Amino acid sequence: MTTAYDLLAEGLSARGVDLAAVKAALKAQRIETPSWGYADSGTRFKTFHWPGAARTTREKLDDAALVHKLTGVAPSVAIHIPWDKPEDGDYAAMRQYAASRGLAIGAVNPNLFQEENYRLGSLTSPSAAAREQALNHIIECCAIMGKVGSTALSLWFADGTNYAGQDDLRARKRRLEEGLRAACKHLPPRSRMLIEYKLFEPAFYSTDLPDWGASFALCLKLGPQAQVLVDLGHHASGVNIEQIVAFLLDEGRLGGFHFNNRKYADDDLIVGTVNPFELFLIYNELAGAAAGDAEPARGTATNVAYMIDQSHNIEGKIAPMLLSVMNCQEAYARALLTPRKMLAEAQAAGDVLGAHQLLADAYRTDVRPLLARVREELGVPVDPVAAYRASGYEKKIAAERGK
Repeated sequence: MTTAYDLLAEGLSARGVDLAAVKAALKAQRIETPSWGYADSGTRFKTFHWPGAARTTREKLDDAALVHKLTGVAPSVAIHIPWDKPEDGDYAAMRQYAASRGLAIGAVNPNLFQEENYRLGSLTSPSAAAREQALNHIIECCAIMGKVGSTALSLWFADGTNYAGQDDLRARKRRLEEGLRAACKHLPPRSRMLIEYKLFEPAFYSTDLPDWGASFALCLKLGPQAQVLVDLGHHASGVNIEQIVAFLLDEGRLGGFHFNNRKYADDDLIVGTVNPFELFLIYNELAGAAAGDAEPARGTATNVAYMIDQSHNIEGKIAPMLLSVMNCQEAYARALLTPRKMLAEAQAAGDVLGAHQLLADAYRTDVRPLLARVREELGVPVDPVAAYRASGYEKKIAAERGK
């Protein structure tokens, strides 16, 4: 009996796609989930409690372990300090517990926006005491990286101003560079500093790292261990994020992603739910660079950190995380099905519509039969969300952790 997978395989073969290579790439895909995504979270207006939301770092790791068990591609967890700081300070025990659950600790994220002293900024603040506090916290997180085995320091700054004339914009730029230069000296060997940017919010007039260009320029000054982190929600409407990705890949400075989605601004919605075509196009740039022979783009593409950063405030916690991972799998699968040789020939010949149609056809491909086969071969459920709902885990943790 001919299956949907058989029909897909036949069609891909006709397009010259190496199905075995595609399946191998999908099995090697890695998506890092965030500890804070398993806890209660909300908007600036309200946090809605979800029965069973993780209350401790160990509970977060338990939930992340289930996501990895059901998908097979989420083996690491990003932590946030001090939200995930152990009461006894034993980070070795945290690392060991994660390992016992089949996980590794991923990026370490310092909190540089909730302290009272950061009212006017952290590393960019006009207050020397605030800048020192922020730098000391980053240095503390560098030490934590060594204890948990992390190779990525993920930095986001809420720093900015609310009114014109509030502070000297050039002075704030210099303070940020000075602070990060000092922090770089404390990075563990063979680790990276991923520098995020954001168009606006929470400051209303100016943001000290407002776009990828500012982050890129800063990374060039700091050295090769500093790379740009792209959050999909941190752009103005209509910005061509895949072009930014292509530029940073070609410059060897794309460090990682925070995956989410937005409709209006930084809405932190589930990745791939509002604009799945954009997610596909981003993955297409990554897959194309990884498949090519151009350096440093190829080397950069194979070392990108793929992390989810979302606020699941009304839809639960674990099921949304599973859906996020699955949406990334679908986008990557479609990108891998792009016939690179045919596309390059069409581009070189100036066949505008032909090139576009090749890409559009890859996007329109129903990759669910392919991913079902990959999951079967990985030994995980064909439908992770359905398996989660049938597992009874949600009811179990709601009872154990309190309503």
